[in-house]
Order: sequence, then C-alpha cells, then structure tokens
Amino acid sequence: MKLLIITQKVDRNDSILGFFHHWLEEFSKHFEKITVICLWRGEYHLPNNVNVLSLGKEGGTSKLKYLYRFYKYIWNERKNYDSVFVHMNQEYIILGGLFWKILGKKITMWRNHSSGNFLTRLAIYFSDKVFCTSSKSFTAKFDKTEIMPVGIDTNFFKPDDSISRKQNTILCLGRIAPIKKQDLFIESLGLLNQKGDEFMASIYGDPLPKDENYYLSLKKKAQVLEIENKVIFFQSVPNHTTPSIYASHNIFVNLSPDGLYDKTMFEAMSVGTLIVSPHSNLRGKINPELILDRVDAEDLAITLHNLLHLDSEKTKLIRNELRDYVEKNHDLAILANRLKIAIGNL
Repeated sequence: MKLLIITQKVDRNDSILGFFHHWLEEFSKHFEKITVICLWRGEYHLPNNVNVLSLGKEGGTSKLKYLYRFYKYIWNERKNYDSVFVHMNQEYIILGGLFWKILGKKITMWRNHSSGNFLTRLAIYFSDKVFCTSSKSFTAKFDKTEIMPVGIDTNFFKPDDSISRKQNTILCLGRIAPIKKQDLFIESLGLLNQKGDEFMASIYGDPLPKDENYYLSLKKKAQVLEIENKVIFFQSVPNHTTPSIYASHNIFVNLSPDGLYDKTMFEAMSVGTLIVSPHSNLRGKINPELILDRVDAEDLAITLHNLLHLDSEKTKLIRNELRDYVEKNHDLAILANRLKIAIGNL
C-alpha cells in the first residue's frame, strides 16, 4: 500500500511533535511508499521510501502559497498514494476531501481531542475511517471511529539504569496552557510544602503567545506560595531528549482532560516513571493509586504525598507494571500494524 500522510510538522527536534518522526520511521516498515505533506519541515532522517514535502512555513511563506502547494502536491503525487492519513489537522480533509473522493482515494483521520465543532463533523463525513486513542475524544462517538493504541516507541522510551532517579522529584512536561492545568499542579505543591513534604518539582514547556500571561502567572503563584525554590521552570526540549528527563524523576503529573490522552503519560510509563493522572480511560488498567478521583489541588496533593512515601519494593513493582502495560497495549509497532490493517480493509 502507498500512503499519503498530512501532518503539521516533520522535525525530530520539535518538543511537541517530534514523536511523529518515530511514527514515520515505523510506518515505513508497514507501507510500500509514504509521501508526507507537512506545514513545517525541520530536521529528519527517514528511510528511502518516505518522501517529505513542505508547504513552506519554515521559510515564512504566505497562506496563499501554502494552499497552492497543497493542491499542487496532492495532484502531482496522486499516483504515489492509494490512501490518505491526516494527522490531527481536520482542515486538510475539508480542503482535499472532495478531490480525493473523485480520485477514489480512501481518507482516514487521526484526531484525539475532547472538543469538536461543525468543521470536525464535516471532516468526519468525508473520512472513510477515523482514529483516536481515548474513548472520551469527541470523535470516539462516531460509528466509523476506531480506538487505537497511543503509539509509543518502547525501544526508545525505556528504563535506563545508568540514570539515577533523584529522590522526591516530581515532573510536569508539555505545552504550558490552561487546559493542561499547571496552575493546579503548583497549588498542590504548595499544599505539600505546608505538610512538610520534601520535594523538588520540574516544569518543562513553553506557552503559545496567547498563553504567555498564564505562564507568568504560574511563576507568580509559586512565589506567593513560597515554593519558588522548590519549583524549577525549564524551556521545552526536543522530544528525543525526554527519556533521560523522565528517567531522572520519580513521579510524572499530567492533568489534561480525558479526551486529550497525552502521549507524555505513556512515554513516562514506558520509561518506568510513576504517573499521576485523572484519566478515566486508565481505570482498571494501571494501579488505582495513580489515578485521581477529583481534579483538584487537595486530591492531587494527597496522591503525591502517598507516592512520595511509597516503600521501594512497591514502587519498583508499580514501575514494572506501567512499563509492561505500555509495551503490551500501546507500543508503536502495534499501532502501525493496526493502522495498516484498518486502512487496507477500506
């Protein structure tokens, strides 16, 4: 099978979308030829059967030129793909859906988000198949949707005995945004501090321009709660450098809502880091002590306190269980094979 993939960015150094480089490497083993159209093309090292075409945002090109190049690519490359896989960006299905239908191309969309709108429904209408990882995703309720593994390269995100986990360390890593609830995380750290718990917290990530004030408010909150010496803010880092960060921390916290199902949680689990999350999808699949009953600072502080005081044997057992869960259920090779079968059956 020959596949056209449309995604926002191909850049192994990107802090958010760098994981997609791993995806393309694995997908290349399952498809005869892959043509990738991306808005931004950065550094990549991919097999010969993967061809990457950029709409040109890395050069500051205008939106009119993006549109021209999009239609030029999907027409010029029409003989090089049988099916289309659009990753997250529903607008490309709206722009190209009718064209692909006329050409007889099968259309699939990957979209994992808790919210959606009329345009999302329109993109789903044009799609032959829709994929998501969370049963709480907006797209999960449609008949043509298939729940998929998260897609973690467990050969890359793996425990590393050469890195020692620093005692009582807590990590929050990802884009800084209100939907990620880093403010609640800092509030919970303030409660831990009041209880006399020893800890050091790391927050990795950058905000979008619209969320810059939110980012500044987080630093201010840490000062007001008098924990600025226990919370260190770091800029975002390339995705391929994160395994060592996960491996050096005891606990990883992710507070994003159910429908987002952030990959960072599964990367951390794959490295063997304890996680704390409110995601209902994880109930019955991982240790219940890691799942929040309520998304509030008090419940998070209690959960963190309990994990900070776990004995070493139980901690080791849970770490191994988390790694095993990701390997068996969310490995990237499992995802690639599932996608190949799903697309091939259309």
